[in-house]
Amino acid sequence: MRARLRYLINTPEIEIWPAPLLRARANHDARVIANARHVLRRKRDGRFLAAHGAAGMVPLVHTWRHEPGMQAVLAVLRQMPVPPRANVELPLARLEERLNRLGLDGAYAARTGLALVAEPGVLELAGRDRFRRPLWLRHDAAAAWNRLRRAARGDGILLEAVSGYRSHDYQLGIFERKLARGQAVDEILTVNAAPGYSEHHSGRALDISTPGEPSAETSFEATTAFAWLQVHAAAHGFVMSYPRANPHGIDYEPWHWCFHPETTSAT
Repeated sequence: MRARLRYLINTPEIEIWPAPLLRARANHDARVIANARHVLRRKRDGRFLAAHGAAGMVPLVHTWRHEPGMQAVLAVLRQMPVPPRANVELPLARLEERLNRLGLDGAYAARTGLALVAEPGVLELAGRDRFRRPLWLRHDAAAAWNRLRRAARGDGILLEAVSGYRSHDYQLGIFERKLARGQAVDEILTVNAAPGYSEHHSGRALDISTPGEPSAETSFEATTAFAWLQVHAAAHGFVMSYPRANPHGIDYEPWHWCFHPETTSAT
C-alpha cells in the first residue's frame, strides 16, 4: 500500500480514512469510494460523509458540509500530506459534557488513579486484527507491535491483536449500549474504563490473543503466548496494564498491554 494511505488522520468529530481500507454497502457509495483517496467518516456512528480524490470532494450524505467539525477537516485536507509521525494530540475539552452525562466527575479520576487520555492526531496502520479490521496505533507503538510479533514468531509463538486504538466516541458507545441493557455505571466500570480514561484512546494499547484462544478472556493467562509476553514484552516496551488487584479497580486483564516507549530496550 502506498505510504500516504497508511495513516488515519484524526479530528475531534471526523476521521480521514484511506479509501482502500473501507467498504460500503450501498453500490453508489462503493463506486465513489473505489475512486477516492480518502473518506471522511463520522466518529460517533461510523457514517461515511464524503470522499476526497483527484476530482475533489464527492458527497456521500447531502448535509456533509454542515457536519460539526467539517471546517477543521477541510483545513487538514488542504494541508495534506500531514506529517505521518507527528505526535499531535487532540484537545480534551469535548469530554467534560460526556462524562457529566454518565455521572462521572473528578471523583472518578481520584478514586481510580486514571488520567484522561488524549486521542492522537495521526494513527498508523499496524496491520490487521484477528477480525481482519485495520489495526490503528500511534507510529512508535505500531513499529513496536510489529517487532514484538516478529520476535514471538521467531520463538514459535503467534500473537494476534484483538483491538487497538478506540476513539472517545467508541468508548461512549460501549457505555450507552450497556446502560441500555440495564447495567449500572459502577458495574460497567469494573470492566470498562470511563470514556476518556481508556488507554486504547492513546493509540498505544493493544488487546492481544493467540489463535484458538477467545478474545479478552482470562483463560489467555494459561497460554504459551501469555507466558512468552511475561518474559519478553517489556524488552519491546509493552507492559500489562491491569494485573490482579490493580489500584484502578479494573478487573484482571491479561490480554491488555500498553506500549511505554520509555521502558523499551529493543533496537
